[in-house]
Amino acid sequence: MSASSSRGILFDLDGTLVDSLPDIIDSFLHAFGHLGLPAPTYEQVRALIGHPLDWMYSQFAPDHVPALCVAYREHYPLHFHRRSRPYPGVVEVLRVLRERGYLLAVATTKRPDMARKFVDAMGLGPLLHHVQGTEGFAHKPAPDVIHHALAALGTGGLWMVGDTALDLRAGQAAGLRTYAVTWGTHPVEVLASASPDELQPDLQRLLTHLPPLA
Repeated sequence: MSASSSRGILFDLDGTLVDSLPDIIDSFLHAFGHLGLPAPTYEQVRALIGHPLDWMYSQFAPDHVPALCVAYREHYPLHFHRRSRPYPGVVEVLRVLRERGYLLAVATTKRPDMARKFVDAMGLGPLLHHVQGTEGFAHKPAPDVIHHALAALGTGGLWMVGDTALDLRAGQAAGLRTYAVTWGTHPVEVLASASPDELQPDLQRLLTHLPPLA
């Protein structure tokens, strides 16, 4: 598909569109207490956000991964909206891009069912054309979730927007330009090491790259 006919803009979810890390980390840490295991620190967990849940738990308690995942998946769906909110300006940027004719999708490591539930709870569902979770294929930095999202949109991709080096490398592997926001998970120096096309404190500059489509 030619670049001129491509309309797809892909966004990571947690730490990119929504400030959700406190609720995620609270549920992650809850699982350790539920099983009577020593817990890592908040910052140790934060540094791993973006990786699959089972891999994250394997870094701290490799002998208890299945039980920890069960405890998390029981707790998080009941508490994910306590403090999570879209970042400032996100709703407006999505609205403008949609009005300009672009096709918008989430490409997240979250499981598909939880990703859709989360997007709807945050009020972002009407602004997105598709929500693509990760299940049954390789997670970021592999580009699979991006390819699945673009297939669902029926268009080629232009930009991948994310807050971790995993997002950026996945976008690059899929042949997209990459836009890093610094308000999420990875610090600026880690994002810069992935050589994004844009490294910004918010999403506003994305609009300058994406004028209305004819």
